[in-house]
Amino acid sequence: MTSLRYFDVLSELPDDYFNSLAKTIAMTFSAPIGLVTMVADEDVYFRGNQGMEGISKVPRGKSLCSLAILDTRPTVFENALEEPCLMRNPLVHGDFGLRFYAGAPIVTKEGFCLGSVCIVDKNPRQFSQEDRQLLSQFADVAMSQLYLNYQHRVEQD
Repeated sequence: MTSLRYFDVLSELPDDYFNSLAKTIAMTFSAPIGLVTMVADEDVYFRGNQGMEGISKVPRGKSLCSLAILDTRPTVFENALEEPCLMRNPLVHGDFGLRFYAGAPIVTKEGFCLGSVCIVDKNPRQFSQEDRQLLSQFADVAMSQLYLNYQHRVEQD
């Protein structure tokens, strides 16, 4: 949570830049949902949201983004119904019907994972190594913007 406070990423939800990035991510992968998330202690906040408008956060225990920040490589579930670690996840086995998830962590220069850029689908799908690399590049873009936002705030003070 210290890094989230450092970058002050939870004070301006949602954000036009990150909404645009989420839309671009969704369009690039032809996915119905694209998100730029920040993972806090209790909740996962949607800093950018395409396809789940009206929802600004979900409990961390339900969100697959909380899994995506555990590794510096993308986390991909091509068919969430086949994943043993998701057997009790209400987004997978409940009314929402999540079937596909791909998330790349947003990582600081110091190695802290702040959140993820991700795509979600209600249909299983394949995700190539090239797709994983592209999603990671989107995460790098998100991190660059967070650094720019921080620098701008420092200069304003």
